[in-house]
Amino acid sequence: MAETKPTGAKKHITGARIAQEIKQYKKDALISPLYTVCCVILEILIPYLTASIIDKGIAVGNMAHVAKIGTLMAVMAILAMFFGVRAGVHSARASTGLASNLRESMFGRIQEYSFSNIDRFSTAGLVTRLTTDVTNIQNAYQMLLRMSVRAPASMIVALITVSYTHLRAH
Repeated sequence: MAETKPTGAKKHITGARIAQEIKQYKKDALISPLYTVCCVILEILIPYLTASIIDKGIAVGNMAHVAKIGTLMAVMAILAMFFGVRAGVHSARASTGLASNLRESMFGRIQEYSFSNIDRFSTAGLVTRLTTDVTNIQNAYQMLLRMSVRAPASMIVALITVSYTHLRAH
């Protein structure tokens, strides 16, 4: 028979608990990293287009190439900005939803406390748990969605483009 924890027992926030509480915001949590990767790809490709403008446009006096690649760079910059904004929107929605679900879950548990447990915890402590602690989890989750994808994606895309450039040069 499974052992149940008494009401008020310590329950740590784990990855499994976060996954359980993300509920209806899973789509946002999955879409945000995809937008982040698209943003990274476009941001890393723009310097290669700058090199093309210099090598194949300015150096040989081909202003049509400069205009064509310059326009492409502007479009890529606008798309990168769009993907970055969408990644921010979806990560904010997912982290805010997580915080809302956590607060609701915690409030429900507090409502189940016995009078002896209510006497053990101060009202200020419970309010802190429902506000500050959950807000810290929300901020950490949002940063996790953005930075834990952006940094590795930047490294991988940069390595691919450097390898491609190296192979083309030899």
